Amino acid sequence: MTEWTILLAVEETAKSGGLFDIDATLPLMAVQFLILTAVLNAIFYKPLGQAIDGRNDYVRKNLTEARERLAKAERLAQQYEEELAQARKQAQSAIASAQEDARKIAQDKLAQAQAEAGAKREQAAKEIEQQKQETLSSLEQQVDDLSRQILDKLLQV
Repeated sequence: MTEWTILLAVEETAKSGGLFDIDATLPLMAVQFLILTAVLNAIFYKPLGQAIDGRNDYVRKNLTEARERLAKAERLAQQYEEELAQARKQAQSAIASAQEDARKIAQDKLAQAQAEAGAKREQAAKEIEQQKQETLSSLEQQVDDLSRQILDKLLQV
């Protein structure tokens, strides 16, 4: 008998409701779905969306800052390269100026040494000429003395 009661209950439920039985359960399921959607939206989707938006803002902000820092670094590198080039030019001009000064000093020293050597040569030539004149006059006098002595001796004989 129990078999018949179960069979009757199954038949009765099969007749009264099918796959799409439109009674009070369909609107109740729709309301439950809307409530579930609202709850999920409030509890899960909004915080998740906010977290994703916050992360996107953070990434955009970091990218912007990175671009600004990169641009600043490039400007600083260019400025340092310009300053380095200018310093090299100044160093080259300072070296060239120092070389020119050294060349001028060397030329002045050389000219001064040549002038001193010329003056000493002239003075030595004058001294030699003077000694030559003195020697010649001394020799002339000796020749004259000897000539007189010879003449005197010749005349005395």
